[in-house]
Amino acid sequence: MNNSKLILFFITLIISQSIFSQGTDLKEENKKILAPAKAAFFSAILPGLGQAYNKKYWKIPIVYGAIGTGIYFHNQNNKSYKRYRGAYKRRLAGFSDDEFWGTGITPNISNDGLIRAQKQLKRNKEMSILVTIGLYALNIIDANVDAHLMQYNIDDNLSLSPIYNFNEVNSTSNLSLSLKLKL
Repeated sequence: MNNSKLILFFITLIISQSIFSQGTDLKEENKKILAPAKAAFFSAILPGLGQAYNKKYWKIPIVYGAIGTGIYFHNQNNKSYKRYRGAYKRRLAGFSDDEFWGTGITPNISNDGLIRAQKQLKRNKEMSILVTIGLYALNIIDANVDAHLMQYNIDDNLSLSPIYNFNEVNSTSNLSLSLKLKL
């Protein structure tokens, strides 16, 4: 009987040790480490999603505004390019009723002017595409870098602060930066 009580005591002791060793620190549980690759992947799938993952919600309208602006200018240049291209094709076919002809015998914009306008608008259209792609890439890079920077510990042990001193003897002012590092 004594042996069974002793065995039961040791089993209870071992189980209680394993139960108490399962405790977690609340600070570690609340601290969520963001994965930069995951944030970049989210931004690549849907622009602004990486910023939402990083909890930088104020950046989402900026991302959509920037990419939307590039798309808007591409569409505007494309519409104008098609107008000038259609007028040029009609003139080559022998018609003189396009919107750029005007009311007189001679056109307001010559055939060479239509060709130059087409080249300019095509270049602007392609530039709009490149700017939009660049802004899309910048969105991905921003999400990645922001997730990286959120992992750094910024506290009072490391600070960079401006210092303004007035020298009363010379009546001059001095502006400097102070780097404080506590180890």
